[in-house]
Amino acid sequence: MQLSIVLPCRNEEANIEHVVRDCESFLRSRNLDGEVIVVNDGSTDGTRTKAEELSREFSNVKIISHDVNQGYGAAIRTGVDHAAGDLVCFMDSDGQFHAEDIGTLMDHLGTADFISGIRIKRADAWNRKLNACLYGTLVRLVLNVRVKDLNCGLKLFKRSVWSDIRPVNATGALFNAEVFLRLRRKGFTLAETGVQHYPRLAGEQTGARLEVIFRMFKELAALRFQTKGQ
Repeated sequence: MQLSIVLPCRNEEANIEHVVRDCESFLRSRNLDGEVIVVNDGSTDGTRTKAEELSREFSNVKIISHDVNQGYGAAIRTGVDHAAGDLVCFMDSDGQFHAEDIGTLMDHLGTADFISGIRIKRADAWNRKLNACLYGTLVRLVLNVRVKDLNCGLKLFKRSVWSDIRPVNATGALFNAEVFLRLRRKGFTLAETGVQHYPRLAGEQTGARLEVIFRMFKELAALRFQTKGQ
């Protein structure tokens, strides 16, 4: 069994080395055949250079770069499209998750096709927690997607389901909502389990930027229109 770990990143020069080394340590500790795919989504700092240095050190680290920023969802989609593993995990590259919790998700593979993390204690500011609550409510009302932690940045699934759940509308923050919508409609099994969440120690969060929010509303309207009556 091979595991592909996809790390979408934009301007994570201060975090990407630690995250990649954490993933490598996890793979070794579990004696897993695996690869780490870093998707550099149009970074303007030294993220790409740092990632390329790591790929020279570790033969199983692959680097894919978007010349311009395409969005969080687009970065994950690119990474998974290039994944070779029987299992695929995607994890945020900001250091707020530790790779050891991939093992927590893997414990549920016997009962589910797709396993999503639930942040046990979210280590974010109150305004980000409020935004997440409002966004989750909106997605439930518009798409009838009901999960406990919609945008948890740690998820694992069987590569065989990807062609059926691969988002075609969402390239930004709506990515996870479209995945869950397609997952439900295709009848695949879902498990949710608690994972640890840690404070961001470096870099800048971008999820609350106006352009990210506007893109989400645009993609949400398009997805609702496309799936109306289904």
